[in-house]
Amino acid sequence: METYGKILLIAMPVFLLLVLFEKWWGWRRKFDTVRNMDMISSLSSGITNVTKDVLGLSVIIISYGWLVKHLAIVTVPDGWLTYLVAFIALDFAGYWTHRISHEYNFFWNNHIIHHSSEEFNLACALRQSISSIVKIFAIFLLPAAILGVPEKVIAIIAPLHLFAQFWYHTQHIHKMGFWEKIIVTPSHHRVHHALNPVYLDKNYGQIFIFWDKWFGTYQEELPEVKPVYGITRPVRTWNPIRINFQHLWLLITDAWKTTSCKDKFRIWLMPTGWRPADVQEREPLYKIEDPYAFKKYDPAASTFLQVWSWVQLVACLLFISYLFGNIAQIGSPGMFQYGFFVFLMIYAFTELMDRRRTALFWELAKNAWLFYLVWIQGDWFGLSALVPAGKYLVLGYGVLSTLIVGWIVIAKAFGTDSPDYPVPAPSPGQLPG
Repeated sequence: METYGKILLIAMPVFLLLVLFEKWWGWRRKFDTVRNMDMISSLSSGITNVTKDVLGLSVIIISYGWLVKHLAIVTVPDGWLTYLVAFIALDFAGYWTHRISHEYNFFWNNHIIHHSSEEFNLACALRQSISSIVKIFAIFLLPAAILGVPEKVIAIIAPLHLFAQFWYHTQHIHKMGFWEKIIVTPSHHRVHHALNPVYLDKNYGQIFIFWDKWFGTYQEELPEVKPVYGITRPVRTWNPIRINFQHLWLLITDAWKTTSCKDKFRIWLMPTGWRPADVQEREPLYKIEDPYAFKKYDPAASTFLQVWSWVQLVACLLFISYLFGNIAQIGSPGMFQYGFFVFLMIYAFTELMDRRRTALFWELAKNAWLFYLVWIQGDWFGLSALVPAGKYLVLGYGVLSTLIVGWIVIAKAFGTDSPDYPVPAPSPGQLPG
């Protein structure tokens, strides 16, 4: 937990700089693939994910350590071969967990956030789930466990394997010749993120593309079919916490509303997009039928709102950097209280980005929690020992943030006369498949 937090202190600014570089590069080449509010939403999603992971907010059904202890029949020799086997095993497991998350209703909820952006860029790579509370990944590491690959090797390789999936989320790199046959390239992954019918549910590979070719899920990027990104049932929000649980809420409500007892149970493990027939008939869902004829989610935002959203994101990055750098000293339950504050903060400012009037309520709730934490501790988790008057800086932020958000909501300084984005009325359709 502490070690991962330290790694993230180095990785986060690197990822942020690369995201901003891509924005600059697109502007320079007159091919900008990064929209401002979409980028902030993606970065805030990344913050929620790493905060959840550092706090260890998940339940592992079967640990890899248990598998090795009980199932290993040989031991891979120590050295570079061990790490190579671990990397390939992780990629094999990644292919199958990725595929399952696309093909079954319940598991799609854990992955929808990653596909929710209607752009394709480095920032959208950071859209990672906070709803995957139950971990089944270790089950697919069975080959590594049988070979006796040590748990510590998997622990070292796993973050490297994850970070290696960042670079290919871009439209600025075209096809890569020979490498297209071996590794996942930007071209392969553009296909995976596209909602065009020919591209849906293809190219699940994470590092190696040959898994898709072997298991029948490969699709080349076609020159005559330009990828259109997103999901066929748009999320229509910048709020990553809302996105993480949208599909799960739909499954719960559909299971409740259907009159079929059988459907109440089987909806969870049916193919993604399946709904009970009676619910689908009564309450059809909006679905993008023509990839080239839909309006991207882009509620008008004033310049002030966009600047303020960046201010809030930077403030959030500073808050979590302090958490990750001092998590051992903060300890429990303090780190969970701190994490709750981070989630409230992101919920509040992304609600404001959506131009919802309820953003003021969440802002007040966030800062009430901030003031409460300072009051019970007499400080902000030991900040004053490092920064003189640190707690007053935190309290000052809370007061200023409340005043500015209150002004934006009350004065309706969203960029239009109406603070509520007009959502198109639903039309017959289904969930993404």
